[in-house]
Amino acid sequence: MPRHLLMRLRAPLVAFGGETIDSYGVIRDFPALSMVTGLIANALGYDRADFALHDRLQARLVMGTRLDASGARLVDFQTAQLGKRDEAWTTRGEPETRQGGEDSYKSPHLRHREYHAGLDALVAIRLEPAHEQPTLDDIAVALDRPKRPLFIGRKPCLPTTRVFVDMIDADDVLDALQRAPAPAQSEFHFQLPEGEGALRHAQSRDVCDERNWKTGVHGGWRRVLEGSDPRATASPKQSNSLERSA
Repeated sequence: MPRHLLMRLRAPLVAFGGETIDSYGVIRDFPALSMVTGLIANALGYDRADFALHDRLQARLVMGTRLDASGARLVDFQTAQLGKRDEAWTTRGEPETRQGGEDSYKSPHLRHREYHAGLDALVAIRLEPAHEQPTLDDIAVALDRPKRPLFIGRKPCLPTTRVFVDMIDADDVLDALQRAPAPAQSEFHFQLPEGEGALRHAQSRDVCDERNWKTGVHGGWRRVLEGSDPRATASPKQSNSLERSA
């Protein structure tokens, strides 16, 4: 059976970002393929200018998600009077400076940002081809010892638990998510690529979550299944190692 890596995305605030319109940063119900690509690339130490590495990693990822807790949605209204000499923290070790002209600092900077509060998601990934670098083993090591700080969607969204959970052999993405230990509840919500398992109650959707890393623009469509499945998942007693660090 193919090998899959399990990741736990859990934090007080999580941002599965969607399409940003003007100053409104909205969120999706499930993590985007580009977001997981960026998180892994950050752990591996890729520079943001390593466009080919990002694109190749994204192209190899086969990814699905199980929501163990969907959390609540909140909107953060942000306002700040920024000056030309103000600097912002970045994960690449160099402060970000302001580049606008004099008129750009006369009015407050306003933004609306949506967040998930209390969300808990389990992500299963597979790489195709599996032997190419980086491998799942490389990613597991990087998630435990990341080259830069990790965050789930936006910089304030710092993980509160170990991101890497375990490796698991499974027939497909859904099988990997169902084999993993889960909270005691009767139903879970899933998103998985078409052809990676059959959900009893699902809708087929086209999502635009693949990024062109050179232009920074999302494009194209990816077919996924979203829905719930009341079938039982593995309990912690059925696994000796899964979720050992959650």
